[in-house]
Parts: sequence; structure tokens; C-alpha cells
Amino acid sequence: MRWLLAAFCLAAALQAPAVGSERGRHRVQHGPCSYTFILPEVEHCQPPGDFQVSNSLQRDAPPPGAVPPAQQSSQDEKLEALESVTENNTQWLQKLENYIQENVRSEMEEMQRNAVHTQTATMLQIRTNLLSQSAEQTRKLTDVETQVLNQTTRLEVQLQEYSLSTIKLEKQIVQQTQEISRLNDQNSLLEQRLTAMEDRHTRELQALQAEKQQLQEFLVQQDHLASLLEAQLGGPTQKKRLLDLVKQCNQISVQPKEETQGFRDCAEIYKSGITESGVYSLRLANSTKTVKVFCDMQTRGGGWTVLQRRQNGSVDFHRNWANYKAGFGDPSGEYWVGNDFIHLLTTGQDYTLQVQLTDTEGSEAYSQYNHFYIDSEEKKYSLYVRGFSGTAGRTSSLAHSGTPFSTKDRDNDRCSCNCAQMASGGWWFDACGPSNLNGVYYSGKSNVLRFNGIKWYYWKGLTLKVIRTTMMVRPGNF
Repeated sequence: MRWLLAAFCLAAALQAPAVGSERGRHRVQHGPCSYTFILPEVEHCQPPGDFQVSNSLQRDAPPPGAVPPAQQSSQDEKLEALESVTENNTQWLQKLENYIQENVRSEMEEMQRNAVHTQTATMLQIRTNLLSQSAEQTRKLTDVETQVLNQTTRLEVQLQEYSLSTIKLEKQIVQQTQEISRLNDQNSLLEQRLTAMEDRHTRELQALQAEKQQLQEFLVQQDHLASLLEAQLGGPTQKKRLLDLVKQCNQISVQPKEETQGFRDCAEIYKSGITESGVYSLRLANSTKTVKVFCDMQTRGGGWTVLQRRQNGSVDFHRNWANYKAGFGDPSGEYWVGNDFIHLLTTGQDYTLQVQLTDTEGSEAYSQYNHFYIDSEEKKYSLYVRGFSGTAGRTSSLAHSGTPFSTKDRDNDRCSCNCAQMASGGWWFDACGPSNLNGVYYSGKSNVLRFNGIKWYYWKGLTLKVIRTTMMVRPGNF
């Protein structure tokens, strides 16, 4: 340090003029630091008895005659040199003290700044360590939270799977219950039909017996008349001619009047001038087969060819693929015209489909599709519709275009279950979808929601109880 170098130089300077003299050590304490100075002392410098202290340096004149003049002169010179050295030393000490104070102050400030910098660096290091530890703890906490979240998500997924399984089991139980109820209803219906058939057969037998009795009486009368005629005619020749005439009359058959011949659909019948609703025969193009259908000549301008009709539950619609292909039922009552007929009819030209519904409260509604047709059997009689309008719901209850037809023995739906078996009947189910006009016909007396009943969801939801349905088509340019 610079002030230590200066102190060393001062000590050397003080030692130079005091060669051969004794040296004294002087210590100066300044704050936490101490400084030691080595100063010369004059040998054998004893003050006289009348020596007086003064603030100024002065020579002490020895009493005359005490010391020889030469020695006295030498001592005076030494005193003068000592005084000069002492004055110089005093000035050097003052300068040294000032220098030490200035340097100590600057060095203290520098030490304080260094201490502050050191403490700041230490605090920054501690802060960095704390931040690192905090980041590590945060990362560990994040990992733990992620593991907890993953476990929670896994548990939620498992719970959801269990819930879905429970719901599926509940649905299966409900479906089995409904199936049992349906079978009970069918059993009751079959028993009623069997009882009705027995009663009808009994009545027919009684009627046949009565008719037999009447015929026997009639034969007796005929024999009596024949005897009278034979007696009146008087000869076998005339009798033979009369018998031949009777045989010719019996062989004359009454030819039934054909309702219509050569018409493709009910719209053509309507345009020909026949405007009365009823059962008519149609013959499709490139086909010699005739099909009996019901023609609706009154609803919304008439000319409608009825493809399906339900009105009393007298026909069982839970049938197989072959039945729905060929058609079944009675056109004057409940029936399905047949998928082959619908395909051949609707692919020949553009047709409009209208679905009419009537519930147990007497409310009526309809859904109309401006374009309707179905594919061939090779393409599973897939449905194609567009242009929905009507009052039976805010949106269409029919499955989307491209949905294949399904029956209990041909499962073409997109559900893992067999919708035709569960919901009953044959229909375009998709994934058991919002509609099925060929479900079980319930009279509407029960308030129990039945999954396998007639359904058109977007009209009145699952509470709908239909007593009449009709599916009918006519050309789009009618």
C-alpha cells in the first residue's frame, strides 16, 4: 500500500541523521489500525536545572565557563541539526498523518464498496441458488401434479367406462323387459286371435250346417219341380234339352272388372280421371307383374301411391328380409308394399315422399321429402332423401342418405347391437336412429315408454303414441 511505503521512507529519513544515537519507537493508534514510527534521540542531552519549557524551539545556553567553546560549538551545531531534523520530522508526520487519513478514508470507502459488492454478489448467488432450488421444487411439484392429474384422468376414464357399461347393462335389461312385455302382448294378441278364429270357425260351421240344410231342402224342391216339369213336358228329349240349357247357364262365369290396367302409379290413375281413393293394380315399366296398392286421391291434391300403412295393429311387422323384399299385408288395411317395388318405382323418375302421423290425442302431422328413392337389394335397399319440410318436428327423423335397410335376420345397421331385433320391424336404422314406423303397434292405453314401438322422435320424442302412419309417394312434377 502507498501509505506504508511513505512511512517506510520517513523512518529511513529519520534514521539517517541520527547515526550513532539511540532510536526510540513511537506507536500511533488510528481506529482499528496502529502505526509505529522509529525516531532518533540525542545522546547525553540532559536539560539544565534552569531549563524552561516554551512553545518555540530555542537554544539552551550553558552557563559560561561550564563547557569549552569548541565543544560548545559542536553541541550547538548538533542541536541546530536536531531541531532542523525534528521540524522536518514534524512536517513529515503531519503530511504523513494527512496522507494516511486520506488514503485510509479512500481505502475504507473502497473496502466498504468492495464489501457491498461482495455482499451483493453473495446475495445474488444466494438468490440464484434459491431460485434454482425453487425452480427444482416447482418442477418436482409440477411432475407430481402431472402424475396426480394423469391418475385422476385415468380414474375418470375408468369411471366413465364403468358408467357406460352400467348404462349399457341397464339398456339391455330395459330392452329385455320390453321384449318380454312385447312377447306377452303378442301372446295375448295371438290368444285373442285364436279365440276369435275359434269363434269364427264355430259360426262358419254353424252357417255351413244351416246352408247344408237349406241346400237339402232346395234339392228336394228341385226334385219336385223336375218331376212336375217332366210330367208337363211329357218326353225325355225335351227334358234333356232343358238340362243342357241349365248346364250352359251354370258354366257362364262373371268376369270381374279390372280396376285399372297399365298404370305405373296412382298419379297416372288420378290424371286418367279416376279420383276415388281405393285399391288399384299397378304395373311397373319393363315388368309383367301387377301389384295391388292403396291410392290416396284426396290428401294434398291426391295421386299418392301408399307404400306403408299402420292403423290398428292387425298385421305383424316384425318380419324377415324376404317378407320386406316381397311385401306383406292387405292394401285395404295394414301393409308394406315391398322393397323391390319401391326400388323399381322410385328409380324410374324423381319422387316425393310424404309421411303422415296421427297420435292418440288426434293430433296430425307430416314430414315431406322432395326427393326420395332406395337402391337395389344388392346395395341393401339404401335410403336416399333430401329437401325436408313439414310439421312433424323441427328436423328430419329419417336416417341420413346412404343408410341401408335392416331386418332381424339382416343386421346392416351401424350399432354393435341388432337394432331390428331390439327395436322390432325392418327399417333404415343407422345406429337405431330417431325413427321406426314399422315397430310394434301399441294401442296407447299404457303410459310406459316402449323402445320397440312406432317412433318419430323429432315430433313428440319418446312419449309419442301413434295410432296411424302412412308412407306415400308421387312424382315430383305432379
